[in-house]
Amino acid sequence: MADPKPIVDHLFTADPSAHVFNNKLYVYPSHDRETDIADNDNGDQYDMTDYHVFSMDTVGGPVTDHGIALSASSVPWVGKQMWAPDAASKNGKYYLYYPARDKEGVFRIGVAVGSKPEGPFEPDPEPIKGSYSIDPATFVDEDGSAYLYFGGIWGGQLQCWRTGEFVKSAYESMEASGDEAALLPRVAKLTEDMRSIEGGVKEVEIRDAEGKLLHASDHDRRFFEAAWLHKYKGKYYFSYSTGDTHFLAYAIGESPLGPFTYAGRILEPVQGWTTHHSIVEFKGKWYLFYHDTSLSGKNHLRSVKMRELVYDAEDKLKLAVPRS
Repeated sequence: MADPKPIVDHLFTADPSAHVFNNKLYVYPSHDRETDIADNDNGDQYDMTDYHVFSMDTVGGPVTDHGIALSASSVPWVGKQMWAPDAASKNGKYYLYYPARDKEGVFRIGVAVGSKPEGPFEPDPEPIKGSYSIDPATFVDEDGSAYLYFGGIWGGQLQCWRTGEFVKSAYESMEASGDEAALLPRVAKLTEDMRSIEGGVKEVEIRDAEGKLLHASDHDRRFFEAAWLHKYKGKYYFSYSTGDTHFLAYAIGESPLGPFTYAGRILEPVQGWTTHHSIVEFKGKWYLFYHDTSLSGKNHLRSVKMRELVYDAEDKLKLAVPRS
């Protein structure tokens, strides 16, 4: 199977969040940069400092780099590491959600607001109250209700929040272990202005076919990071990365709050340690956006790619077979 080319090659890009705004396809990725920091399980080598926004009118057509939409230097609370972002639109405005370490080294999630999909975005001076960990993903349902999904174990610090408060000493545990359920991603409903959490943070339950929470030892299926939600035929598809086993997996539910039942894999391991994605419908077809390290050969210098997705007769996801 032919490997697709990156959508851009003048910058290193990763963690792509794709959305359709105004009949145009926009991509909000991380912006990887060169660093001398050695690879480690904390993710220190992923030392990003700004975000670019990209757009295209047609799949396979020219991709526009709209330049820097937000940088760390413009956000008072950010210490370092602006990791995987997402974007949303509501009430005629556009919102960029992003994780970063604060001045104390704790990951929080911020929001910035713009009048155009490509930005620039004006950041709120403080992170979203009640937010933590990494990988924010937003979903605005047909009734206008908006949700924020987030979380990531290991370097994403989710294991430090098991009590609802940050416990630094829990960091070294990296994740759940022993005879217990895997740590779960988080979801919160957003307020009407999209800048605050309403009603508190909840766990997103991912269950097996028998209704049991996925076990901590089930590294092929358990959540690691990179939450994403999309809707198809009235059902909600929650997809995510399994991290150290390098799969993109998904689960299906009846509500955006879950629970979700594990349904399979979307993507097998790619070149490079991380895998992170989004799923979007554009002009009647569905697409998977993801990244790999095919251009650089280095874990921290990644490139965004895209593939067509299809649904089978049971509405399960699979990669489309490329046309010869």
